[in-house]
Amino acid sequence: MKKTIYPLQTFVKERRGKLKLTQEQLAAKSGVGLRFIRDLEQGKTTLRMDKVNQVLNMFGHELGPVPMDRNTLMDEKS
Repeated sequence: MKKTIYPLQTFVKERRGKLKLTQEQLAAKSGVGLRFIRDLEQGKTTLRMDKVNQVLNMFGHELGPVPMDRNTLMDEKS
């Protein structure tokens, strides 16, 4: 069975919603700026990993390597 992998932005939005936190509250609690939370939730592709981990730590998670399907990767390049 293949695991479903959610985009980071979806994960953060959903977890923030479950905790009923505003973007401002999440930023303050995780020690990052509001702009960073907005960029993260909008899917900005260049974010500092240490700051992403600060946010993910609020949800008991951290960044890590995920195996990729090479066939999917090749399809996206064409």
